[in-house]
Amino acid sequence: MLAQAGQVSVQLIDSIMVGHVGTIELAGSSFANSVFIVGLVFGMGFTFGITPLVGKAHGEKNNKRVGGLLVKSLLLNSIISIGLFTILFSISYIMPYMGQPKEVVELAIPYYRILVTAMLPFLIFFTFKQFLEGLGLTKVATITILLANLLNIIFNYILIFGHFGFSEMGLNGAGIATLISRIFMTVFLLIWFFQSRYYVKYKLSFSFKSINYKEILELFWYSLPIGLQIIVEVIAFAAGGIMMGWLGAIPLAAHQIALGIASFTFMIASGIGSATTIRISYQLGRSKFYELKMAGKASVHLAIALMSLTAISFLLFRNYLPILFTNDREVINLAAKLLLFAAAFQIVDAIQLVSISALRGLSDIKFALWVSIGAYGILALSSSYLFGFVFNLGAAGIWVGYVLGLSFASVIFYSRFIKLSNRLIE
Repeated sequence: MLAQAGQVSVQLIDSIMVGHVGTIELAGSSFANSVFIVGLVFGMGFTFGITPLVGKAHGEKNNKRVGGLLVKSLLLNSIISIGLFTILFSISYIMPYMGQPKEVVELAIPYYRILVTAMLPFLIFFTFKQFLEGLGLTKVATITILLANLLNIIFNYILIFGHFGFSEMGLNGAGIATLISRIFMTVFLLIWFFQSRYYVKYKLSFSFKSINYKEILELFWYSLPIGLQIIVEVIAFAAGGIMMGWLGAIPLAAHQIALGIASFTFMIASGIGSATTIRISYQLGRSKFYELKMAGKASVHLAIALMSLTAISFLLFRNYLPILFTNDREVINLAAKLLLFAAAFQIVDAIQLVSISALRGLSDIKFALWVSIGAYGILALSSSYLFGFVFNLGAAGIWVGYVLGLSFASVIFYSRFIKLSNRLIE
């Protein structure tokens, strides 16, 4: 949970510090991140593919396969990162035509391009992180992320506001700070790994002669549905951000605040989800099917309990949390209203995420992709547009679509996990 929250807190901290520069800067950050996050999580989805495979091989005590999976995943994700960088950087040239306010776009584009530059080191880090999580080793990546966050805060303070002899860079300063922190965490984790016993234990070979490119292609086709499934959900939220821009800078800034807060608490469920994938893939490798089912159910119960607390906190503190980001009263009032919808989907969001993580542990990935397309790509997006613009509910209407899509997905994913785990037990 700490590792997952640490990933989102980079963007959250950027939003808090940039928000005190100005509303337009905060809106620019929101627009840039709404576009960038689509490519980022698609790349992350490819790294997620290695975790259940490593967990299963670890349960089978097949060390040679464990090491081979890391080498193949590193090569695959390096290629993916280069491709994503090229595509995402090219998208910056069409950002002025996405219907956003001109002053927002002018600030967003250079910030966005800096974020895109961090794609390669970020995916290399995540490859090692997901590999270690497949082995049940979660502490090292967590410590690395927390140190990187501290570094990000320090450089944000220096570069955004112009301290210690540096000129005031505003939003671009936040982008550079993020780039520095992501390079740091990649280098730090690489140094630790190659000095650890795991480098020797799994007999890693980085020789091109030892690489089986057919197996890399198989890993690509295995990971692709995971990346696509995640990207479908993110596109729904990113499209919501773009729709907010059609309403103006104030709704866009409020959206960034509410979504940033909701994303931070979402990482609680995401951390439980990662642990669920690890436990279920490991028990699958050991053929302990009853324990597998109990691990999945326990994860859902834990997620519901914790996310109920975050929902209550949103209800109680919705008028105060936005003050951390901005002094603009219009933005604060609208963000407080959106946090009511965030409270409404906390529990169903937790259920769908943990359930889909359980399915990932069972390598049931194609089913999740098709359900996500229906829940997020069709139901959530169409509902957001319908309630936001046809029924003229504005920003609140866009968030209604989120609640409906997540609720539908939670029912389908959990039912699917129970069905498959019972079938394994039988």
